[in-house]
Amino acid sequence: MDELSAITIGKEAIRTAMMVAFPMLAAGMLVGILVSILQVATSIQDVTITFIPKILTVFITFVLALHWIIRLLTGFTREIFHLITAIGS
Repeated sequence: MDELSAITIGKEAIRTAMMVAFPMLAAGMLVGILVSILQVATSIQDVTITFIPKILTVFITFVLALHWIIRLLTGFTREIFHLITAIGS
């Protein structure tokens, strides 16, 4: 295994991790912004109000995206195992 292969594997691992995390992070950020706007409009400044909607949104997004996440991670794992067998032979 040369340096270019190691860099490529690392780059793909980081890209896969970002793709897996993006739906939950984006949904949590969007709900956080909406709750913040609602808090500003109603003058309710309680910090704990944002946690429940964010947690529920991230969980629901995770459940909805789970099939896609599993498919993405399975493809990445197969690719890594293929590279390991190619290096070993």
